[in-house]
This record gives sequence, C-alpha cells and structure tokens, in this order.
Amino acid sequence: MSPGDKTLVRDIKPDLLRSVGTRGNKAMIYASGMCFEQLFPRIPYADKITPEPILNNNEGRDTKADSIRNSYNSQFKVGIYGWRKKCLYILVMTLMFMMIINLALTLWVLKVLDFNSEGMGQLRIVPGGLQLLGQALVLDSLFASSIKSRRGQPITVESSRNFTVCTRDSQGFVQSRLYLGHDRLEVNVGRLEVRDSRGGLLLSATPDAVSVGAENLVVTSPAGATFHTAVQTPLVRAPPSKQLVLESPTRSLEMHAAQSIALESRAGDISATCLTTFRLRSIAGAIRLDAPSIYMPKLKSALPLPSSTAHSHDPHHQNIYQLCACANGKLFLAPPHGVCAAREESLICR
Repeated sequence: MSPGDKTLVRDIKPDLLRSVGTRGNKAMIYASGMCFEQLFPRIPYADKITPEPILNNNEGRDTKADSIRNSYNSQFKVGIYGWRKKCLYILVMTLMFMMIINLALTLWVLKVLDFNSEGMGQLRIVPGGLQLLGQALVLDSLFASSIKSRRGQPITVESSRNFTVCTRDSQGFVQSRLYLGHDRLEVNVGRLEVRDSRGGLLLSATPDAVSVGAENLVVTSPAGATFHTAVQTPLVRAPPSKQLVLESPTRSLEMHAAQSIALESRAGDISATCLTTFRLRSIAGAIRLDAPSIYMPKLKSALPLPSSTAHSHDPHHQNIYQLCACANGKLFLAPPHGVCAAREESLICR
C-alpha cells in the first residue's frame, strides 16, 4: 500500500491507529505503514465489510456507516434470550419475594417487641442505663453495676429455687458469696458486719472472734444459750422479774476472773447447792462472812447435850453451845460449860 493511497478505516482498535487527519470539515482516520489486508483480519467478519472510497458529502458517509453497523449487529446479537432469560426473571422474582417476606417478618418482630424511639416495650433507654417499668424475667446471668428501684417504689427479687449473689476480684476469682436457699442463708465472706442505720456496729464476726456491739444481748429461747467452750463477759444479768440460772447439766461450771468475782442479789436470795462438797478457798487472803446472822443448823456435837425438857416451858430459855474446831478444820458443837474437846473414840474429827 503506497503512502499516497489513503483509505478510511472505521471501528479500528486504538493501538492500530497511527494518525488522524482532517480534510475540510470531514474527519478521517488513516492507517499508514500497513496494508488493508493486515488491518481487517483483526476485526471479526472483516471479510464481509467492503471498503468504500471516501465520500465528499456527510450524508453518504453516515448512510454507509449505518449499513456496516447494522450488518455487524445482525451477525452478533447482544443480550440473553431463550431459557436463560426465563431463569434470570425467575431468579429476580424469587429474590424480590424473599425481600418482601424478610421485610414483613422484620416489621412483625418490631411490632411484637414494641420497638419505639425510647426503647423496647416497657424497657426504656435513659441517660446512664435502662429503665424497666414492669417485671423482668432473667433466664440467665445478669451483669449490672447497680440496680435501683423507682423513687418511692420497692424492689423485689424472686427465685424459684435459690438466690445467689457473688462478687469477684480483679482476676475474676469469687471473693464473697451470698446464698439464699429454701432452708438456709449462707454467707461466705472474710468478715461479717451488721450495722444500724447510724453506722454503729451491732455484730462483727471473723474467723478469730465474734463481737456484739449492741447495748444488751437478749436470748429469748426457752432452752437458754448453750456454750461449748468458755464465755468471757463483764456482766451476766437476768431480765427484770426473771431468774438468772447458770447451769451445767452433766459437767462442772467454773468462773474465773483476773481480779474479783462479785455475786449480788439486790432484792432476793443467793442459793448455792451441791451434792458432795462445797468449798470456799482463799489462797492469799481470807474468807469473810459479813452478815447479821449466820446459821449452821446441822453441825454434829462432840458430847451428848443436856436435855432441855426442864426448860421447855420457859419462853426465854435458849440452847447455847460452844463452836469447836478439829485440827483438820472441821467444826462441831460442845456443851456450853464443858471442855471444847471430843473423845478419842468419837468420829467427829475424822
């Protein structure tokens, strides 16, 4: 193909274009350096396109280009036809139906759960948390930093079997635990404290000791209070018009004090009864009986006492005896005018 021969080429790929020229008001695309047969094998069905000479008028050129385009489109139809088109329509309709069903179900769920701009049903979203206007049923764990009732309304927590409250440390281990069952209340803590409304300590319990901070500890059980070990207290007092009984049914009862022990009855008697021996012992001091009258009615006598039949009718007569003591400290009675001694065969001092 000589350089002087110029042929109009339409619909050629950009990499094959070498130059674009204009002649008057006509746009022409020239291919130089390549023959016509080398260009059209790159275009499908190029053998069916007949090259035409350049027309001087625009109307003839457009008519020829339209005829070439119509011939090309008649060979290659663009689109989906036949059963593929039907399958595509069916798929689109199915997707639309599923979208409609999904939207309807979503609206139904929103209606049932009563979603609104403030929350869901009786659950309202308020600044700082959630507000529940009715009853809440918790089917699993509940995690919250604080639970408060409405102003002026009580709060009730119910459980069908048991109620458990646990606190954990920074590492996630259980630090304290409160268990409320149908038959017991169990608290697992390192220190238990009960305080009044003013913050005063009423009861404190640790593994070492239990402290009662109340003014009085009152035991109203009919059986009293049972202590398996020692009891340390500064005062043991019975309620008004009630008796105070310290009893050990099967073992001994001991009272120890670092300084003194005082037994006082302000409006009654003090009675001490034992089966065998009643001992009063003072190591470094004395035993003092300070009373206007001291009675020892069952002391034994060393000698037969004189008969008082002669003076039985005298109202002013009283029997007076001597109070004697054996070497071992045993006391006995002797006649008032005799010697304060006992016979050797007597069993008084044994």
